[in-house]
Amino acid sequence: MRVFNYMKTYLVTGGFGFIGSNFIRYVLDNKKDVYIINVDKVTYAANPENLADYSANCKFYKVDIADKTALSKIFIENKIDCVVNFAAESHVDRSIADPGIFIKTNVEGTLNLLELSLKHNVGKFLQVSTDEVYGSLGASGKFSEDTPLSPRSPYSASKASADMLAMAFFHTYNMPVLISRCSNNYGPYQFPEKLIPLVIINALNNKYIPLYGDGKNVRDWIHVSDHVKGICSVLEKGKLGEVYNIGGNSEAENIDIIIYILNKLNKPHSLIKYVKDRQGHDRRYAMDFSRINAETGFLPEYNIEKGIDSTISWYIKNESWWQEILSGDYKEYYKKMYENR
Repeated sequence: MRVFNYMKTYLVTGGFGFIGSNFIRYVLDNKKDVYIINVDKVTYAANPENLADYSANCKFYKVDIADKTALSKIFIENKIDCVVNFAAESHVDRSIADPGIFIKTNVEGTLNLLELSLKHNVGKFLQVSTDEVYGSLGASGKFSEDTPLSPRSPYSASKASADMLAMAFFHTYNMPVLISRCSNNYGPYQFPEKLIPLVIINALNNKYIPLYGDGKNVRDWIHVSDHVKGICSVLEKGKLGEVYNIGGNSEAENIDIIIYILNKLNKPHSLIKYVKDRQGHDRRYAMDFSRINAETGFLPEYNIEKGIDSTISWYIKNESWWQEILSGDYKEYYKKMYENR
């Protein structure tokens, strides 16, 4: 049995989600002086099973960060040293269909957290953001932290707005704020609407795989375990008021990702079905993460092949996890989005 001697309390929002749950697992496995308060609305993409083995070491509040009254009670009841804000609506397709919920959660919810953190003298606030706030790249170059924000979807616009609010609190109130911006994540516990788990699951079930446009959109992929290590390095060594890009150094076209997975699973390329391109689809992302490397020593451990291989293995070994999702509330959405195009 692990013995904890808590010295710091982290309030982690969105802790039942993909990246949030991986972060909590990593922290509890590696930092014995940290106690976790998990705040999660438990929406469709959140899964308490993600932390089933860690529930005894976390305090959980089922609270929407857009509900300031309920959120305030958590700050009153607990002495919080650090806030790490993962809570967000994150699927671009959903933001195109219903932008309002993205503003409610990603902008108003972040503002609530910032105001309460300021009021209760929280020692550090980390806003977890995305490379999508930078917009789209051409065939060359990379996003640096100084790249102007140019969001092109309701999702990325809501995240850029939250980042600007966080930085405004640093400059206006001298609040101890940090911002991290990551490239595309993949790995264990990722909800099946995202590209890599969708491809794996559809391929395992011999269902067609939708591919937007010509399939040549490029993303810089990062394994979630590398991302959460990067977040911890920012929390520990980052300079207040700074932005840190966290990249995986693994650029790949969507079509190449799909073909790689199909080949690994010995499935035919005929499962690929080209569909109408997403509205406002960014062409290419690539991250310059030299700042976090220089200041904290962070480097990703996974290349794309190693990362996808381990991810395929995880989804095969944990079929019950995603089968339960597909049999629940997500089933109709999944059918509508990926079976009836």
